[in-house]
Amino acid sequence: MITRRSLLQVAAGGAAVGAFGLRPAYAELPKLAQKDTYKIGFAQTESNNPWRLQQTKSMQDEAAKRGWQLVYTDAASSAAKQVADVRSMIAQRVDVILLAPREERPLIPAVMEAKKAGIPLFLIDRNVDASLAKPGEDYVAFIGSDFVEEGRLCAEALTKAVNGEAKIIELVGTIGSSPANDRAKGFADYIKDHPGMQVIASQSGDFARDKGRQVFETLYQAHPEATALYSHNDEMTMGAIAAMEAAGKVPGKDLIIASIDGTKDAAQALMDGKVVVVVECNPNFGPASFDAVVRYGKGEHIEPNLVNKDRVFTKENVEAYLPEAY
Repeated sequence: MITRRSLLQVAAGGAAVGAFGLRPAYAELPKLAQKDTYKIGFAQTESNNPWRLQQTKSMQDEAAKRGWQLVYTDAASSAAKQVADVRSMIAQRVDVILLAPREERPLIPAVMEAKKAGIPLFLIDRNVDASLAKPGEDYVAFIGSDFVEEGRLCAEALTKAVNGEAKIIELVGTIGSSPANDRAKGFADYIKDHPGMQVIASQSGDFARDKGRQVFETLYQAHPEATALYSHNDEMTMGAIAAMEAAGKVPGKDLIIASIDGTKDAAQALMDGKVVVVVECNPNFGPASFDAVVRYGKGEHIEPNLVNKDRVFTKENVEAYLPEAY
């Protein structure tokens, strides 16, 4: 069983904590020298959807703008490869690691190894299990959206759109990831006070369009009484819309849809009346992440959670957003 204590012991090479409860010397966060340019490691989760591609572009653009070196890796949806990617960055002695962890628990060893190696690490867009690694102690900070709030906002908008009565299919993101866990929680916490809102089927579509299409198709065939869809991301939403239309159903009429991200396809679907709400999850992490690195190098205090401000798009305001959608 993975525990915080066992991870700390592993990171210490098995060294025991002293008799007076003193932690090893590396227990404090690694320091970062103030420099004009930095060598940044960016450990991406995958590159199979528009959100990830835009996030990577934001990192690359910001590095080019500042003249920093970016060491980029793509884990191709594998937590094991992502751990190996971080280890490679440690071996290359990058100044800072920006990690978008695929899952909450499997990436804990990578976080701890970066700390032991004396390399500051920031988590971006996804978190790790807070009982095993803590911001301000084991890594510098988490930079990202409030996923619980995203789920709550979807639930609120969907409840309003259906007048508090719906039988809901939920397409869940990657199992074990913080967005999937938190978006499910935010949604569930809101609808528990609205007994007419019932989730009748829930399954992971792994944040992927084709998987979302397949999973929705299966769930809808099993639950033709469904009247709404809550999808954890736009890619799964677009897959589900394709499945609905192939079955002769009208998205936005036969099923009312709430989604999260803000991709161009979903924004257009919102314009077309196929989706009732899209809650933004901003992928443009380059400026905020690099600014945080600069602040840390100056010795400034970094808040443990740096929260992106996300918007809520409806048919009333989405047209103004379309030109910047990705």
